[in-house]
Amino acid sequence: MSGVGSRIGTVANVRIAGPGSEFLIDDEPVDIFLDDGLIADIAPAGALGPSGEVLDGHGAWAVPGLWDNHVHTVQWALATERVALGGASSAAEAASIMAAAAPLPDGRKVGSGFRDALWPDAPELALLDRATGTVPTYLINADVHSTWLNSAALRLEGFSSPDGMLREQDAFEISRRLNAVEPLRADIAVRAAGERAASRGVVGLVDFDMAWNAEAWSRRVAAGFAAHRVEFAIYPSDLTRAIAEGLRSGEPHEHSETPEAARGLISVGPLKVISDGSLGTRTAACSHPYPGDPENFGVLTVPPAELTELLTAATGGGLGVAVHAIGDRAVTAALDAFTLSGAAGTIEHAQLVRHADLARFGRLGLIASVQPQHALDDRDLVGTHWAGQTSVGYPLRALRDAGVELRFGSDAPVAPLDPWQAIAAAVTRTDDDRAAWHPEERLTRAQALQASVRTALRPGQLADIALCGVDPLQASGADLRAMPVIATLVAGRVTHGA
Repeated sequence: MSGVGSRIGTVANVRIAGPGSEFLIDDEPVDIFLDDGLIADIAPAGALGPSGEVLDGHGAWAVPGLWDNHVHTVQWALATERVALGGASSAAEAASIMAAAAPLPDGRKVGSGFRDALWPDAPELALLDRATGTVPTYLINADVHSTWLNSAALRLEGFSSPDGMLREQDAFEISRRLNAVEPLRADIAVRAAGERAASRGVVGLVDFDMAWNAEAWSRRVAAGFAAHRVEFAIYPSDLTRAIAEGLRSGEPHEHSETPEAARGLISVGPLKVISDGSLGTRTAACSHPYPGDPENFGVLTVPPAELTELLTAATGGGLGVAVHAIGDRAVTAALDAFTLSGAAGTIEHAQLVRHADLARFGRLGLIASVQPQHALDDRDLVGTHWAGQTSVGYPLRALRDAGVELRFGSDAPVAPLDPWQAIAAAVTRTDDDRAAWHPEERLTRAQALQASVRTALRPGQLADIALCGVDPLQASGADLRAMPVIATLVAGRVTHGA
């Protein structure tokens, strides 16, 4: 019986969906033969006989292993320790939830996932102080671009704020400090989170933790982490260090002590630059002001000239670039910087894009790294805070039609790390009983699956495979979200199920 850690020689009796499905003839099952982490051959089931250890799929649907292209790994992993605030419908309710919460072992209370943009009341320092008293208390917005602290926490962290709210760089600094837990604690949480990801068919993710991640991932794989592939990002504060240490995007990052099971799993990712704010914090840089606040067009947190300099330096140092740009003004500035620097890479989020910039996106050969679930989580915010915007909101089909490659992610913990949720959101543009939101931006199931994988089930390709209990090319939105994943393989090694 195959199990986690087994090296598989034959994935038998499966049907192929998505990239590689041309090997499926008349819906007849096939055997996929693996060798040294690659797909060696595909043949009709039983035609050639098994090779090596066999994983019998019993007619399951095989798809290329799934990627989440935008994850804040430690923050996502630690979310299980924090008080969930996604259901809070007001500042008063959020404060009440924190009042009843138990402190962490370090004596602090930490909650995450609140969305204040549609609350009937505003977060206030006095309200949170009354609820939480002298216990340092931190509430992290779902978008991570703002935090709400009580007076005890503000004093402890050396910040001041009349309403307890910290935004953008100050909020990021609070998150960095909260995430900087003892390494063993973080690594245990990351390992458990990696196992959860594997259970959803995930074979790789891009780690955007706001930290120096090179040493952390070397330590984790040395301790046994082998759940999936990781591309770790670098932030501008560490750019000089990364170049000096010879880090180059796409190159493997491992040491002599890396266990065999983890060989080839960790590689250098891009330089990550956050160039504007977010919709939920009302700081995404837009061409039109936010309603009721005629002076607020959001913020470009990195001036255009500085953005171009960063992209130029990264490119010269052999690093790709991932630019966070949510508002249309930020997307335009990012496209300008890519044009002037000659950099290659992704624009992360691209939630509001000018019509004229769709074509530029495609001409530059950039990748749109987008999170389809955000469109559904934010649809009510858009109706309120972006009602006057004239650019395309949360484009998927419009970008694809312009020749832009799409890559899906979750932005976990902003949304759950589950590629099937992203696929369902892209296909249906709804996750409740309401009609599809901007149905013209829907993708086909095949297109959504393509945006969630990095390879294909073809000879010579990586043996990164997920076995599904439902055909994803025929499944309903509800079935996609609940997709049963029978097994996950990374380079032919079982990481989940079997």
